[in-house]
Amino acid sequence: MDSSIVLIGLPVALGIIMFGLGLDLTPADFVRVAQRPKAAVVALGCQLLLLPLVCFGLCIAFGLPPLMAVGMMLLAASPGGTTANLYSHLFRGDVALNISLTAINSVIAVVTLPIIVNLAVAYFQPGDMQVGLQFKKTLEVFLIVLVPVAIGMTVRRFYPRFARAMDKPVRLGSILILSVVILGAALSGREALMQHLGSLVGIVVLFCLLSLSLGFFVPRLLKIPHKQAVASAFEVGLHNATLAIVIAQSVLRSPEMSLPAAIYGVMMFPLAAAFGVFLTRRGSNS
Repeated sequence: MDSSIVLIGLPVALGIIMFGLGLDLTPADFVRVAQRPKAAVVALGCQLLLLPLVCFGLCIAFGLPPLMAVGMMLLAASPGGTTANLYSHLFRGDVALNISLTAINSVIAVVTLPIIVNLAVAYFQPGDMQVGLQFKKTLEVFLIVLVPVAIGMTVRRFYPRFARAMDKPVRLGSILILSVVILGAALSGREALMQHLGSLVGIVVLFCLLSLSLGFFVPRLLKIPHKQAVASAFEVGLHNATLAIVIAQSVLRSPEMSLPAAIYGVMMFPLAAAFGVFLTRRGSNS
């Protein structure tokens, strides 16, 4: 992929997606977490603690090359997004909880994502790359993630009619942008993709299914109601693949590192739909 597209186009594309996310958020979404703290804390615990450990174990088990392994850890550290809200709505989850978790997760990821990637780089040692908690890199993640969200929230606060009118166009645009970003990531690392396609598809599918399962069954084991567990499943199980791709390509400058997220961005939709059908049947039988 041309360097100018990577350095300028990808962050702008992600900014549009995150702006659309901000159009769906209000300060009340952050406050709402206090009204159902147990469900929120359990879901965030799965997202921030369990998933990186599960992903690390999968990387070791599949023997991924260092760059691919760091790319998987980057994907695991990425927060959920609007896709989780959509699937939660389709399969009767607590959408309000999803929105709150997305808001909180996007803020927390500014800190946790660099930490997890830094630890992954230190362990897998992909060349002389150093990222982690460098101020410049952390600032880039902050600008990419939170500034567009804050702008979107500001627009909704002062221009609610415009925000409602833009909701559908931005959602459709986000799907198109995601498709272009995934295609671009695959093309930029096509040689590595073809070389490791089998192992990457296997680990991505397993990771997605484990993420969805952990997000649902851990809350249920802790007596979280079914509707909130469904919301947790999609929030924990559906990561922001676009964010992972943009950070890999424009911040870390590694096309190979973006390949796990590119494959995940394609596979997560049918896998999440199948899991949603499973949850619906399970809920109707309980």
